[in-house]
Amino acid sequence: MADLRAKAELHAANLAALMITYPSTHGVFEEAIQDICKLIHDRGGQVYMDGANFNALVGLCRPGDFGPDVCHLNLHKTFCIPHGGGGPGVGPIGVREHLKPYLPGHNGADPLLGLRHDSSAVASAPLGSASILPISWAYIAMMGREGLKRSTQMAILNANYIASRLKEHYPILYTGKNGRVAHECILDLRAMKTVLVEDVAKRLMDYGFHAPTMSWPVVGTLMVEPTESESKEELDRFCDAMIAIKSEINDVESGKVDKDMNPLKHAPHTVNVVTATEWNRSYSRETAAFPLPWVRERKFWPAVGRVNNAHGDRNLVCSCAPLESYQS
Repeated sequence: MADLRAKAELHAANLAALMITYPSTHGVFEEAIQDICKLIHDRGGQVYMDGANFNALVGLCRPGDFGPDVCHLNLHKTFCIPHGGGGPGVGPIGVREHLKPYLPGHNGADPLLGLRHDSSAVASAPLGSASILPISWAYIAMMGREGLKRSTQMAILNANYIASRLKEHYPILYTGKNGRVAHECILDLRAMKTVLVEDVAKRLMDYGFHAPTMSWPVVGTLMVEPTESESKEELDRFCDAMIAIKSEINDVESGKVDKDMNPLKHAPHTVNVVTATEWNRSYSRETAAFPLPWVRERKFWPAVGRVNNAHGDRNLVCSCAPLESYQS
């Protein structure tokens, strides 16, 4: 807050706007949100609040009370829209009364919709994607007021349950004043000397999990966001996997196992690798494929093993036929 105040003072003559994410991308509630908005407003600026994930707010808070002038409400996760997967990304944007005249209109707008009839449209559909928005509408209608509130409570509870179970094994990078997180927690893996965060992410596949967000918003960390949809049994499976992986990390870091020949550095293990006639690794096939008893019961086999990480993204190799083959 002191740093923001100093910057606001320094740039007061040119301060146009501040963007803030609430809850923060670091997984905590920004307790000074109202003070932050007032700080900007007092210097003539506007506040844009990025509601990147509202499943820590719905039914519990009213973003308008925080003080922002513009609020973007993403529908992914919070209101049943997938995050990614080809899109389209969609979500309403709310503004305060003084900004309404600046909202886009539409040539095809029905006056009953409250939109201006002009050519200032930014999208072909006046009210957004008709193929996506009914999904959110149906979700809200089926959940109801109490269901949506319960969903928010479960999202916060799930994140705090994971943080509580794993804090003795991995540092939780950010917490609020009571040691709690919001809708997500960040596991700090930066202290590891030999094992990399990407090794952990790939090893999770052997345990049957797609890795959480890696190295965002902090490099060398895993951002775990269970939302409200995971059962306690699933959360426990994930925590058990992370605790088992921490044991594997300790063996590597302590020198108990070779720093290059270990399950972490060779993860993920495909069915072809594990069932091959030749096995020249210092750890067992069972350790590679079935590191915990319950993995055998519901094994997910990664389709592709480790190739070269980001090297292939930065050094493209053409797989097409040579130019000579096109000669007549």
